[in-house]
Amino acid sequence: MPSLPLLPTSLVGSYAQPDWLIDRGKLAGRFPPRVRAKELWRVAPEFLAQAQDDATLLAVKAQEDAGLDILTDGEIRRESYSNHFATALDGVDVDNPGSALDRSGHPNPVPRITGPITRPAPVEVDDLRFLRAATDRTIKMTVPGPFTMSQQAQDDHYGDPGAAAMAYAAVVNAEVRDLFAAGADVVQIDEPYMQARPDAARAYGLEALNAALDGVQGTTAVHICFGYAAIIHERPEGYSFLPELAGSPVDQISIETAQSGLDLGILRDLTDKTIILGVLDLSDETIEGADVVADRARRAFDLLPPEQLVLAPDCGLKYLPRPVAEGKMRALAAGAARLRAELGG
Repeated sequence: MPSLPLLPTSLVGSYAQPDWLIDRGKLAGRFPPRVRAKELWRVAPEFLAQAQDDATLLAVKAQEDAGLDILTDGEIRRESYSNHFATALDGVDVDNPGSALDRSGHPNPVPRITGPITRPAPVEVDDLRFLRAATDRTIKMTVPGPFTMSQQAQDDHYGDPGAAAMAYAAVVNAEVRDLFAAGADVVQIDEPYMQARPDAARAYGLEALNAALDGVQGTTAVHICFGYAAIIHERPEGYSFLPELAGSPVDQISIETAQSGLDLGILRDLTDKTIILGVLDLSDETIEGADVVADRARRAFDLLPPEQLVLAPDCGLKYLPRPVAEGKMRALAAGAARLRAELGG
């Protein structure tokens, strides 16, 4: 992994996809798709892969130009953070979907588990290699978590939610290993449903996450959030599931603090982890100043040394207009630079 500065900056995962690539009005007007949503793409199927490659290069350059230290591919090829992976698996029927409640309580079409969940081939390795070839900076790839995918599916095979989650854990584990072998510096597992459904997360979700990380060699992260600000507008005052991760083998934990004004006292339970600290409020299209970003980050200094912090947006930038996303990334980098100057880093 390339050397990183103090308080490195990174996206959580997604960047704003271009209007010429995806119908952003349709994207914003629905819940994140769990099955395929091919109608979102503006480009003809025979040209779509080329267009996604081009848009990914733009996303990488935007992150570099903004001054970010850890780069993602922007999740440009994904209709949602989870369906790109979840619909590539065997044992699920996406053409005859089931139904499950979204974290907002609304029913959503979801993959229907009809047999043993297996991964016929690596899903994101080619995307990772494309990203590795596009930049010499530290790179991160994101994978949906086993618990979250089990909550975004209708189980017509296992008959036990824990068993379904563990089946997803096995395919995530194989994917994470392949991503590190292909050159990933960081692999992040997205588990937002641990916050949304904490009782189930405690009952079997944490076991599934740990199984997904079993034997993995490389820097791992887990992202837990309150949902996209464009869709989930109300923020609780604190996390309903977070201290439980203290015993997990994950290296980094991504949390949001900007929009919610989160009480950071919860970090006292996670002092052995690196915290990916959300310091950009994605519910507000106003571009923060560097001082605002720095002030939000300073709140954590009483609880964790700066060496254990990565600065990031609260969640993905997927639903923001691109100029706003670019401005907020620049603010993130500028806030980190201000803090480094103060700290002598």
